[in-house]
Amino acid sequence: MPTSSDARRRPTVVVADDSALMRRVLADVLGGGDQDDGEFRVVATARDGFDAIRKVHQHKPDVVTLDLEMPQLDGLGAIGYIMSESPRPIVVVSAHAGPGTATAIRALELGAVEIVAKPPPPPEGFGHPRAALEALAPQLIAAVRRALAADVSHVKVLARPPAAVVHPPELALRGRAVLAVGVAASTGGPRALADVVPRLPIGRGAAILIVQHMPPKFTRSLAERLDSMSRVRVVEADDGAPIVADTAYVAPGDYHMRVRPAPDGPVIALDQSAPLWGVRPAADPLFRSIAEVYSARGIGVVLTGMGRDGAGGLRAIHDAGGTGLAQDRETAVIPGMPVAAVQAGGVDAVLPLGQIADRVAAELARRRVPDR
Repeated sequence: MPTSSDARRRPTVVVADDSALMRRVLADVLGGGDQDDGEFRVVATARDGFDAIRKVHQHKPDVVTLDLEMPQLDGLGAIGYIMSESPRPIVVVSAHAGPGTATAIRALELGAVEIVAKPPPPPEGFGHPRAALEALAPQLIAAVRRALAADVSHVKVLARPPAAVVHPPELALRGRAVLAVGVAASTGGPRALADVVPRLPIGRGAAILIVQHMPPKFTRSLAERLDSMSRVRVVEADDGAPIVADTAYVAPGDYHMRVRPAPDGPVIALDQSAPLWGVRPAADPLFRSIAEVYSARGIGVVLTGMGRDGAGGLRAIHDAGGTGLAQDRETAVIPGMPVAAVQAGGVDAVLPLGQIADRVAAELARRRVPDR
């Protein structure tokens, strides 16, 4: 059994969910159950958003895990209160299908830093729901670890969703991209992407290729959300799709994304080869393929995140004559990935988040687009 001093050293967590079973399973996974020997100490559980806010003020936990569909006050409302009154890292534990995915993306805009997908309940007679819930333990523990490393003071809340952008019909008729911009992001990335992607220009002959570390099923909602905010079209990537100018492609969860040459121009290639740096999709395969296919007409951007994904691939883009950009420490929720990119030698400029889109636009403008 842990001593009281051991318990004090363990990071503290408040678990909020309207399901009593879910609260118990999450508390057991994080806290070690009756043995109380887990990596974290669950100091309280909450059954709705108002209860979560009370428990956060009472216990001042290091991290909050939060369901989104709760009575009285839902998860989005609770995030707004917590991030304005008592900011701390929030891990969303959300349904992985239907409208829950879109709500989870909005939660990240409001200040949550990680998403963990709830598994679907097993069909009746095919196992106990608890077993399915316990299967999410590795993802949940990893997400809470990443959340503990996050500096939420660097998260600027999008308090109101921006007005939807209506894409001109001619965007669907754009030709093949002759320039490529690769973007890598992890913890804090959806909020950073919401700052960068809507400000990227059109009419430069460029495609944007995005790797955001995120569970399967959520990347489509991320693409739809960014599409509604941006001048460029944003889609979840499909295998074999032509890489078209003025379009951004989000790698689907659980698939690596690369560009590969084809007779009529580069296309998207998706695969489920082994995870790299513990993640799939990973940015390094994408960046290396951009270096091979687009060489000096490639630009790589490494945004906030833990670890070193993207560092080697950004160096490959740089060595091929392209440009490497990285987010600075001061604006990154977790600076690990951009710092690793700098250390690998592939970064031409380190910039605050608010300056990255402008620098990408300038890099695209200075590259001559050949007649097509």
